[in-house]
Amino acid sequence: MSADIAQRLHTREQVATRSRRARIVRGLGPLTAVVGIVWAVAQPWRLTLLHPHGQGLWWLIVEPPLYVVLVGVLFRFVVAPGLVEDMEAEE
Repeated sequence: MSADIAQRLHTREQVATRSRRARIVRGLGPLTAVVGIVWAVAQPWRLTLLHPHGQGLWWLIVEPPLYVVLVGVLFRFVVAPGLVEDMEAEE
């Protein structure tokens, strides 16, 4: 068996045996983004993008539900991989 094939098999095995904590950490970002989207749908009057009459650029950018979605995406792609890596190194 070549080293390349063994490495691929080992990587697949690691992905398949991730701990529950790692799966929860990786799921927090998407869950947060979904909560932001639900918030935006539940309270559409908070989104001045939908009715920008008389609003300046600041009011179009500062949207709490959009911030929640942004934080969820950033957590998923920036913070969570490092946390999962540290948890896997600890185990």
